[in-house]
Order: sequence, then structure tokens, then C-alpha cells
Amino acid sequence: MSVKVGDTAPDFTLTSQNGSTVSLQDFRGQKAVVLYFYPKDDTPGCTAESCAFRDQYEVFKTAGAEVIGVSGDSHESHQRFAAKYNLPFILLSDKGDQVRKLYGATTAFGLIPSRVTYVIDQQGVVQYVFDSMLNFKGHVEEALKTLQQLTA
Repeated sequence: MSVKVGDTAPDFTLTSQNGSTVSLQDFRGQKAVVLYFYPKDDTPGCTAESCAFRDQYEVFKTAGAEVIGVSGDSHESHQRFAAKYNLPFILLSDKGDQVRKLYGATTAFGLIPSRVTYVIDQQGVVQYVFDSMLNFKGHVEEALKTLQQLTA
């Protein structure tokens, strides 16, 4: 079952690239969260998407949001990926894709983990879902547009 607009975002706790644990609940009442699921560290599409989030990270922060990327890679892999591309935001390791399954962001083309972005407001309610394997920058653009509408 997929998480949809209007649903309360399911809480989770995962390990970040620096080895600390991060829970979605940590942000509730504090800031909005842009949660993006991506297939794999250091692949062309995922690098393009993550770098697009990096390039707009200050704009997300100004809009009162934290960006969090999630894939099945290890936290060590995330650490290398973040360092290589100067990614300033949180990357979480979802070994076994449990959180991906919880959100219903499972596979694209029946083969590879899908690329889905959720905009979650401060109250933990999903305000927007963007699902596209190939429109890497669209994930960033649509998330920013949604955040700007929330704060308007």
C-alpha cells in the first residue's frame, strides 16, 4: 500500500551516513521534511538527483525543510557518496528496503528500486508525492514548489 497525499507519514528510524540514528519523528513540529527514495549511491541518475538537491539545499532550509535521502546502501557507502559530491543533507541506510516498502516506493519497471519524493509538513502529513525514474530535477523542482505553497 502506497503512502498518499493526506496520509500521516509513517515513522521510522534508520542509520545515517555518519552512523547516528535518525527518526522521522525527530522533525515533527520542528520542520517539514523532503524525503526522497533513490535506487543506489554513485550511479548517474542518483548522482544527478542528489546533486540537484544539494544545489538547492539552502533554499530548502530557508523554506523550513530538511532534505533526507534514503536507499538500501550501507551507511559507509552513503558516507563515501556524500563526501564525493559534497552532499550536505542526511542520507539514510534502509538495508532490506523496509522503509521503502512501508511507503510503497518499491520498484520501477519491476526491477530496480523506485525514485519517489515525499513532501511532509511539520505535522507529519504528506503534502505531495512525486514519482519519476527519469525526471531527476523534477523531484527537486516539485518539492520546492510544494514547500513554497505551504508557506505562502
